[in-house]
Amino acid sequence: MPNPNGLLAAGADLSPVRLLSAYKRGIFPWFSEGEPILWWCPDPRMVLYPQELKIARSLRKTLRNTRYEIRFDTAFGEVMAACAAPRQGQRGTWITADMQAAYCELHRLGYAHSAETWINEELAGGLYGVAVGDIFFGESMFTLARDASKIAFVSMARRLQEDGFHLIDCQFHTDHLESMGARPVSRANFLRQVQELVHNSRTLGNWSHSGFSNQSCRN
Repeated sequence: MPNPNGLLAAGADLSPVRLLSAYKRGIFPWFSEGEPILWWCPDPRMVLYPQELKIARSLRKTLRNTRYEIRFDTAFGEVMAACAAPRQGQRGTWITADMQAAYCELHRLGYAHSAETWINEELAGGLYGVAVGDIFFGESMFTLARDASKIAFVSMARRLQEDGFHLIDCQFHTDHLESMGARPVSRANFLRQVQELVHNSRTLGNWSHSGFSNQSCRN
């Protein structure tokens, strides 16, 4: 549908087979409590090519001077719960209990991953998404300290580039994502790339052994 942009279908379930089948076709679920499961494929699609990551001067200063630690996949459930917490000015959340259970199962299977910013041994920000082939499908992020989600985003983008990922799906446009190098592409272009990249084979599993420290983000 053109309005709302990209609404494709309603119903079905959130089983791992269904979710992975959707992602391999460029489709993702997004719905509120009490609604049927809604499936989306918007046009245009906001994407980030990892090599096009932009880091603002103020964020570079934070990356150099803040004492933090980046971890991957050490607190996936906590990251999802934090992303699900209502934001200022919003009522409720689209990350329902069923969504959390479904993505935690994808995490257990080695498909869903989190990047986490830790400050003084406390989770301060992070993001989660799904890795299929050479695409990382970003889902949501949160922050409890200034720039903590941006630090996690930069770290995830760098990790994905080092590991040979070609594309980060950001779904919809936000000024925040655009400022970090994401840009819109047509749905047709996006789906062509999905078909080229999602079938590349990768080893599934937990990414917690590949943590980055403060030092790795200072460039």
